[in-house]
Amino acid sequence: MMIDEERDGGKESFSGSIEHVIYHNEENGYAICSFATDGGDLVTIVGTLPYIAEGEHLTVSGMWVHNPKYGRQFKVESFEKQLPADEDSILRYLASGAIKGVGAKTAIKIVEEFGEDTFDVIEKHPEWLAQIPGISRKKALEISDNFKAEAGMRSTMMFFREYFGPATTVKIYKKWGSDAVDLAKENPYILCDQIDGIGFEKADAMAARLAVDPASESRIMSGMQYLLSHNAAKNGHVCLPKDKLIEGTAQMLSVPMESAENAYKMLISAGRVRYSVFGGVTYVYTAEAYNAETFVANKLVVLDNLCPKIGYDDIERFIDREEARSSIRYAPLQRQAIREALDSGVMILTGGPGTGKTTVVRALLGIFERMDMKVALAAPTGRAAKRMSEATSCEAKTIHRLLEMEYSEGENAVFMRDERNFLDENVIIVDEASMIDCALACALLKAIKPGARVILIGDADQLPSVGAGNVLRDLIACDRFSTVRLNVIFRQAEKSLIVTNSHAINDGICPDLTVKDNDFFFLPRERDRDIALTIADLCKNRLPKTYGADTVNKIQVITPSRRGEGGTDNLNVILQGNLNPADKAKREFKHRERTFREGDRVMQTKNNYELEWETSARSGFGIFNGDIGTVKEINRAEQYMLISFDDRLVTYDFSLLDDIDHAYAITVHKSQGSEYPIVIIPMYSCPPMLMTRNLLYTAVTRAEKMVILVGREEYVRKMVENNRQSMRYTGLANRLVKFDME
Repeated sequence: MMIDEERDGGKESFSGSIEHVIYHNEENGYAICSFATDGGDLVTIVGTLPYIAEGEHLTVSGMWVHNPKYGRQFKVESFEKQLPADEDSILRYLASGAIKGVGAKTAIKIVEEFGEDTFDVIEKHPEWLAQIPGISRKKALEISDNFKAEAGMRSTMMFFREYFGPATTVKIYKKWGSDAVDLAKENPYILCDQIDGIGFEKADAMAARLAVDPASESRIMSGMQYLLSHNAAKNGHVCLPKDKLIEGTAQMLSVPMESAENAYKMLISAGRVRYSVFGGVTYVYTAEAYNAETFVANKLVVLDNLCPKIGYDDIERFIDREEARSSIRYAPLQRQAIREALDSGVMILTGGPGTGKTTVVRALLGIFERMDMKVALAAPTGRAAKRMSEATSCEAKTIHRLLEMEYSEGENAVFMRDERNFLDENVIIVDEASMIDCALACALLKAIKPGARVILIGDADQLPSVGAGNVLRDLIACDRFSTVRLNVIFRQAEKSLIVTNSHAINDGICPDLTVKDNDFFFLPRERDRDIALTIADLCKNRLPKTYGADTVNKIQVITPSRRGEGGTDNLNVILQGNLNPADKAKREFKHRERTFREGDRVMQTKNNYELEWETSARSGFGIFNGDIGTVKEINRAEQYMLISFDDRLVTYDFSLLDDIDHAYAITVHKSQGSEYPIVIIPMYSCPPMLMTRNLLYTAVTRAEKMVILVGREEYVRKMVENNRQSMRYTGLANRLVKFDME
């Protein structure tokens, strides 16, 4: 087969032999190989290729990608392996060390003696090997056993390739070796229970093909665990009430309630789920979620208790000196917040826009500096960290970067800073704390040394974290830690309708929609189609004409939903056509239903810890959910896209485009932690669950200089009046209340 140099990124397959293994990671099977196709081409293949050796014949399936350092490569997504058949290939295979106990010299002797029958002799007549000088009978039997073990690996790979990719199959084989196939046939659900990356649905589909009894205990137990983890991922619940869990499991799997109850008891007995009782109700957790939540509660209490105390007079003197140094007279609540932060191991500062949270942070930084205390500033997202740096003139890092996140190819990211390697800083100040979920809070707290201070800053009235938990609200609700809520709008902020209207929305009062000469505007439109067209006109014509051509880059459309005329799916198509239309000078590439074009504004939609980025000064890994960038280059021939995220430049091969979406319009949830100079919000008919007060409040508070609502006034009123909070099952507040009772 000849390789076509102008592929369009589609899937393809071809066969050939491994000429040279350039790189191979024994832990996860990732490999880079020089590969000779049956048609005579020499290409580079990369991917999860476990237990391979030079001389082996493979049929590989995947697609062509572009590596910024090494050029064009074939990314293998699946493969079939066949043992070499001719003498030369057999010799190269054995000489490569694929079979333990056979080196290059021994391989030559064996192949010279048995030729193309070599493998048959090794497997079925190992005693014949002992005829060769230098090979004892014992060694011959060891070679045969090792060859059969290799054959067992191949059969394992062949069995599981119908259900999973190579990387997952490597994990399975490493876990159980040649017994994996028998174990999976006996109980497919053991895979989702013990192998990371295999969910219940995949195991259930495999079980159905293997005709496993749908009423089996193993299925019900795994289904119950799936229900817990699914509700964490999709609905933010850390735990579920026992009755709801058992009933939900029975309904989902179509099994009797009694069977679900028995499965619950078995999971508890095995330690695979845990429970706590709060207010007479039993709440059930996955073991991981239980451990994370209990650790967060325990560590916060420890930090609060162990913090070195500062005398009242010293605190007042520190504050007075900072007032004199900064020429700022702190308001009573601001002064209280500074005092509480200096006097507490754990302190929470909350409040809406314009209430002076940043002023408090600047004051604390000045005081801690004079106390010779090392301070770390952090935020959950890159944009939030950048805003924090700009507001304080001190470096702020993402929590992931602060914890020195690292990864190895094909494995989960890990934090290098933890309970075995504490952070050096004496004070940790975290902004946008409403975005921190339980798992991230656990990781952060593990890295904070006893005796250090933790100051959490956030707006508790915004939307909760995307991940499971409601950490900031729970910490406020438990009334266990020093908490100051700033609620006075400062004089300079009172002039802004963004500030005053956001507070009105939060108080359940409809914002003033009549003012035409401030920073908060309402443009009435009745039909959803007209709302979308008006937004496009604002972005392309009206705002740039009034405020300058560069205004277009300062506008962010934020909408409640993906669906409908005013949703992101429709608005991104319209806005792309208006702001970045097709042009012969701009290259583009269609991926599924979306067309990406040079100059497009795009967003990463899931965390990718493996993506490498570069700046003029440094490089690193990780592009995260919500990061917004611009498409700088599309190279169809080499199958890659170059995207700039602020100062970071990232190369995406086309296989990663499922994780990229247009970002002319984004959802309110994706906007959390960010601010934009101008925000446009469509007020249109969308699902009732999204027509809530805190969602509108979150959207409005994303704006720095201007907010424009476009649509129907009745929808504004409906959202303001609907104070429905997204209920989340968590036990953190209850655990912390118990500490005070004990």
